[in-house]
Amino acid sequence: MTDDQLVVEFALARLDNPDLDIEEVAALVVRRAGPDAMLEFASNALASRDELRGPVFASAVEHVMRVMLTVRGERD
Repeated sequence: MTDDQLVVEFALARLDNPDLDIEEVAALVVRRAGPDAMLEFASNALASRDELRGPVFASAVEHVMRVMLTVRGERD
């Protein structure tokens, strides 16, 4: 899944669940994406950090959040 596709998936999940915070939406995106995408996200987290900072699911959520925060950019 490309970063652009991930942004779209995140935006749709956020629209469906406006009460959730960003980390909960990221977890929802990982759950909806399925096990293959979860492994892909976790491997991307591993590639960018050279380590997994937790279980596969947590690493996948971390990757989704990193992509979203990168797209969002700096805020003053």
